[in-house]
Amino acid sequence: MVGRKEKLKGIEFALLAVGALAGTFLRYKIVSTPLWFGALPLNVLVINVLGSFILGVFSLVSLAWNVDPKYSLLVAIGFCGSFTTMSSFALESSNLLDNKQFSIFGLNILANVGLSLGAVILGRILTSTILRVVQQ
Repeated sequence: MVGRKEKLKGIEFALLAVGALAGTFLRYKIVSTPLWFGALPLNVLVINVLGSFILGVFSLVSLAWNVDPKYSLLVAIGFCGSFTTMSSFALESSNLLDNKQFSIFGLNILANVGLSLGAVILGRILTSTILRVVQQ
């Protein structure tokens, strides 16, 4: 007989898997058509910024609505973890270095890190503002 604790672990695993599958599929769809701004690769940048925004929104919504922590497995770890991609960002940056595109390399790093951080902050600010309006 499976105990309650094992069932919860199964549910947690299922939430993680569903989130990861959705994030992976969406990332695949976005990178299937390469986007460039000059020599700057944009697909990974768009993915990282969008995923960071979603995570910023979720971080406040989950607190404000007292969402069960296991749903972090679905959204934060599963979806955002498999949707965003540090390894692809690192590979693209390395390729830019290999091709001696030093200014694009620097721009790529600043854009991915800066815009991703900005997206988390923006997501939290917008969510906080919306939640305050809804609560009034």
